[in-house]
Amino acid sequence: MGIADRLMSLVTRRAPAAATAVESPGGGGWRNILEPFTGAWQRNQSIATPMELETYSTVYACMLRISSDIGKLPFTLKRRDANGLWGADRHQTITPLLRRQNVYQTPAQFREAWILSKLSRGNTYVLKGRNSSGAVTHLWVLDPNRVESLIAPSGDVFYRLRYGRPENLLPAQYSGDELVVPATEIIHDREMALFHQLIGVGPLDAATLAANKNIRIQQDATKFFTNGANPGGILTAPAGMTETDAQAVKEYWNTNFQGANAGKVAVIGADMKFTSFAFKAIDSQMVEQLRYSDEQIAHAFGIPPFKVGIGSIPAGMKVDDLNQMYYADALQARIEAMEDCLDQALGLGDEIGVELNLEPLLRMDLGKQAEVHAALTGAGIEAPNEARRRFGLSPLTGGDSVYLQQQNYSLEALARRDSSPDPFAIGGTGERGLNPARFLTRELPSGQPKQRAKFNHDDGSWDVEIAPNRWLHRIHSAQFENSEPAR
Repeated sequence: MGIADRLMSLVTRRAPAAATAVESPGGGGWRNILEPFTGAWQRNQSIATPMELETYSTVYACMLRISSDIGKLPFTLKRRDANGLWGADRHQTITPLLRRQNVYQTPAQFREAWILSKLSRGNTYVLKGRNSSGAVTHLWVLDPNRVESLIAPSGDVFYRLRYGRPENLLPAQYSGDELVVPATEIIHDREMALFHQLIGVGPLDAATLAANKNIRIQQDATKFFTNGANPGGILTAPAGMTETDAQAVKEYWNTNFQGANAGKVAVIGADMKFTSFAFKAIDSQMVEQLRYSDEQIAHAFGIPPFKVGIGSIPAGMKVDDLNQMYYADALQARIEAMEDCLDQALGLGDEIGVELNLEPLLRMDLGKQAEVHAALTGAGIEAPNEARRRFGLSPLTGGDSVYLQQQNYSLEALARRDSSPDPFAIGGTGERGLNPARFLTRELPSGQPKQRAKFNHDDGSWDVEIAPNRWLHRIHSAQFENSEPAR
């Protein structure tokens, strides 16, 4: 059997014998929408449909914000060097895979589909595609509603793909209305597994009740304003009106004075009166209810409410602090999970790994970037050319060296100075306050009076005082040592 045949034998048309399906907490499929009580849907009180939940503005905004922010973070392959530092690297098969996962999605769309599946269904299933040598060359994000986890008696995990028709977005070798794939060919990323380790529970499940309440509030508000922002009322008539006459008057009133006809002048005879219900939107605190439920939805997704237009930005916080808070609460765990899943799926060891580049997310403004890099270069942490590269500038000659100011001394040198008998030159020549390393006193050759000399550390020369306040500058040591007394 060839390599290709062995790879295709991993994909079967039937589940392993006695393999049992893992059911979701609702029982059955992933998208079961249950009634709050029996018969609720006949009374128009059922929970909103999945389409209504996902397209509710706050839910949509949360899912869009998280998925698009992770989608714009490019994949990078990094390897650890001898110093333990991670740097960019290339690989014959992994680098092309990270650049394009399949033919119908860009890398950003692939990452967005991964995260959207995880947020909405709690599970992301990615099918691997291999070449003739067995290396992974393609990745496809599957529809989570059509994937079911299976556990064999031996404990092996399989996944059943139920597409219902042979046509799908997968390659020809994966055609068929039902496929069973071993866990080695599926990347399974999941949110918090509350009920079973193979079933994640997404934030949309936690936000269902809050979103359903706001959807119903908005539907009722739509009906209210469709009626001209006028509530219903009671039409009263003198005693003696028959049931037939009352029904006829009701139909006439509803037909001629509701909806588009609201606001027309009604002429009522026979001492009939219309009394509207004393109802105002403010009585039910509709705005407060909507805001509270929206905050609960954002809370379920782990996203700060101000990121989706709810409430105001916390006072006293900088933009960088807000972005860091958003990254830590809503993105970091999901980014780390994606990186771990890819590392394991591609068989990468400890010295090489896939990372998402966070620079597009946490990128600072130019003024802040200049301030940070100026501090790094001034402190000797970063070379000037490294900082210039961040701004898209070409390197300069000599810019690959790290610079520090001359007055900085090593701790070892300072320790030797402090251990000397007179570290601060308090006694001696009377030149107080001068650095002893910069000011030295010595006796010239015999026949000359005692005079002073200063040593220049930059070029190793001396400045010699030949008379009070008269100096010879830049005298090298050889000239100084061999000088003869004046006659």
